Amino acid sequence: MLVVTGAAGFIGSNLIVGLNKKGREDILAVDDMTDGTKFANLVDCKLYDYQDKDAFLKKILNNEKFPEKIEAIFHQGACSATTEWNGKYMLENNFEYSKILLHYCIKHKIPFIYASSAATYGNSTTFAESPENEKPLNVYGYSKLLFDQYVRRFLSYGYCQIVGLRYFNVYGPHESHKGSMASVAFHFNNQIKEKGVLNLFKGTDGYNDGEQRRDFVYVDDITAINLWFWQNSCSSGIYNAGTGNSQTFNDVANAVIAWHGKGKIHYIDFPEQLKGRYQSFTEADITQLRREGFDHEFNSVEQGVKQYLDWLNAESSI
Repeated sequence: MLVVTGAAGFIGSNLIVGLNKKGREDILAVDDMTDGTKFANLVDCKLYDYQDKDAFLKKILNNEKFPEKIEAIFHQGACSATTEWNGKYMLENNFEYSKILLHYCIKHKIPFIYASSAATYGNSTTFAESPENEKPLNVYGYSKLLFDQYVRRFLSYGYCQIVGLRYFNVYGPHESHKGSMASVAFHFNNQIKEKGVLNLFKGTDGYNDGEQRRDFVYVDDITAINLWFWQNSCSSGIYNAGTGNSQTFNDVANAVIAWHGKGKIHYIDFPEQLKGRYQSFTEADITQLRREGFDHEFNSVEQGVKQYLDWLNAESSI
């Protein structure tokens, strides 16, 4: 049996789809369904069972037996809102919960593959997996960094496979429930459909209007990374999960406009509350990922946005 936490979320549900394509349906989906709209992400997923995250945690803490032996845990569950400043809440969800699962996996020698984040780098200009580059700008990024730091002390012992994946700017199907935290591709698509105009920030940090650069990675590529590590259990460590190639917000905007065959860009003032807390540039250094043997070819923004909008607009037309 495979366990996916955050199963009804964006990356978790896409990961289950990927596992289903590999012929695996013995999946225990774990999540908090307080936001009932997330059910839609699981409708097309084939599962063994579903369990609330608190009930799952209680079972782990009590060392209760599961109906089937756990083969691996894909820990995708977290509070991912970069605008959330309740540090107590963030650390309980992203640090304490993760520690409990980590120690359970160590005790039972279960592979543990978890979601970290490029937010750990913050305002760094070098995005390689090393402490001197880790400068988070918000408590979300710090919560992810804190757990990565905790994990590092166990990696050399070889208790079990432990893999942390620092996701960069992921976009794709099943993210509509994220609201304001959904990708720019999602919001740009809605803006073009509603008004024919999409909004981009004016220049900041020395970048021209819309020329801020991010490593935008399509969710299918993130699924591929997770599945590769699952199938290569000798690899452990903390790895960047991005394309290794940054592109501009203008590139994303123009890909959306190209798909619709209409629309224009409107540049808006950069928000005061984001100044000093915004990553104007990210680009994953994927040297370690490639060194492990992951040779997957990533989608460019133009390729990924087309696939995403094909899916997104087909869904909305049903």
